[in-house]
Amino acid sequence: MLVILQTVALPVISGIIQLTSVGGDPILVFGTWWVFWGVGTRLLVAGIAQVSGKGPTAAILGSSTPSVQEQQLTRELGMANLCMGFAGLLALIPGWALPAGIAGGLYLLIAGIMHVPKKSKNARETLATWTDLIVGLAVVVLAITVLTGALAG
Repeated sequence: MLVILQTVALPVISGIIQLTSVGGDPILVFGTWWVFWGVGTRLLVAGIAQVSGKGPTAAILGSSTPSVQEQQLTRELGMANLCMGFAGLLALIPGWALPAGIAGGLYLLIAGIMHVPKKSKNARETLATWTDLIVGLAVVVLAITVLTGALAG
């Protein structure tokens, strides 16, 4: 449920609130909120779970009891997620949404693409796949908008 909130509901609600209260370019506003929620809070929460050993990542690697190497890999992935998540939280600072979004959003987009062909995904993996793709595509739209605007102006 938290992933759906971070990926769909909270970016949309935050964007609507910002647009109705202060205005702005809808793509930039929603893109910024997708980076904040979809990259920032989502990867931060995932990273905390992975570093603490409480998340499902080690189990996805295939064993019911993760090996020392699987635990180490999970912790290292968790640290990467923590760092990208922290950068995503900085999206609300002018100038930070695009670089943080590119780092975390492309990571999620590529992860989602890599998970699409996997057979026998459980419900959690399926949800992660599609929400990865949503956030990744939102960031791509933000990047194209910002970069084409910078080139034109």
